[in-house]
Amino acid sequence: MTEAGRRLRAGMVGGGAGADIGKTHRFGMRLDDRYELVAGVFGRDAGQAARLAAELHIPEGRAYADFRQMADAEAARPDGIDVAVVATPNDSHFPIAKAFLERGIAVVCEKPLTGDSATSAELVRLADENGTILAVPHCYSAYAMVRQAARMVRDGALGRITFVDVEHASGWASTPLELTGHKQAKWRTTPEVAGFPSVVADLGTHAYQLARYITGLETDELTGQLQTLVPGREVFDHATVSLCLTGGVTGRIWASMAATGHNHGLRIRVFGDNGSLEWQHEDPHHLSVQDLAGTTTILTHGLSTLSDDASRLTRVGLGHPEGFLEAFGNFYRDLADELTARRDGTASTIRELSFPTGVDGLIGVQFVEAVAASHANNGAWTVPASASLQEV
Repeated sequence: MTEAGRRLRAGMVGGGAGADIGKTHRFGMRLDDRYELVAGVFGRDAGQAARLAAELHIPEGRAYADFRQMADAEAARPDGIDVAVVATPNDSHFPIAKAFLERGIAVVCEKPLTGDSATSAELVRLADENGTILAVPHCYSAYAMVRQAARMVRDGALGRITFVDVEHASGWASTPLELTGHKQAKWRTTPEVAGFPSVVADLGTHAYQLARYITGLETDELTGQLQTLVPGREVFDHATVSLCLTGGVTGRIWASMAATGHNHGLRIRVFGDNGSLEWQHEDPHHLSVQDLAGTTTILTHGLSTLSDDASRLTRVGLGHPEGFLEAFGNFYRDLADELTARRDGTASTIRELSFPTGVDGLIGVQFVEAVAASHANNGAWTVPASASLQEV
């Protein structure tokens, strides 16, 4: 196979035994057969990592002991990886992503991008200086009906936007799971790993990115209130944030990992002076649109009348619902298009509605910092540093 025709070579750091996010990334990469996973560091336990590498058919000598060894070795190989996926807990994102970006290797880094805006900005700078891609898998924006919502809002179907309401209120940690040996709960509730405003970084950044993606609006200022609903928990597990968006549009974000009884709990509603729309993650193939009279129209994934932004992401026919793994597949397909274009020297494939980049990751971290600062100042209105990025 010629260089122009080959699949992209991917590596992964993290995503080892028992890590659902690692499996999700690997499934997403496989859906369109655009990648082959050829290298990785699959955990700190050498035995478990070796077993998983064998199960994944990683070539001999490319299952590494640590990320620095992997970055050096892959950068030196003529058949080295095109992209490294960082699927580790939050506190390790920066050094891992930095190691690959410094060597000109594209990076997909889980959110939050890093633990503070200075290091996030450093990663954005490194990607730019080395002419490579830094992408952040806010994959809810890769659902077809989210793209449809974004196209409708941006094209003025709702008229002038008046209010944006987003919830990512899950009940998965409504009890102190971290005290029972639950691996995910343990690191997500450890301040040194997840950061003390854990719920904002974990769930709030997804809600915030979805609001920005669908509306195209940025935040001028915000006020945030953080709470810990589960007694004894070391991080905040509940957050409410009021937003003042571009042009004086108001908004609200509610993020919680202790919303008792809720499942995934991701929902966005956008209101305009001509109508409104609503999308829910637990019913992702439908988009509800209402007009001034209250008439509700349900748009369904796969309809022939949807925008190209939605239709190009539809994998199966009308009436066949698609979900979380397909959204990851859509993210990786958009990314593959651009990585391939850069490799082969063809025109960029980046569209108005495409995959989130390092800048989006940086804005998410700045959102977390602004919410924490507002809370520390008794809920004072706070200008996020991202306000200065609106012209980037």
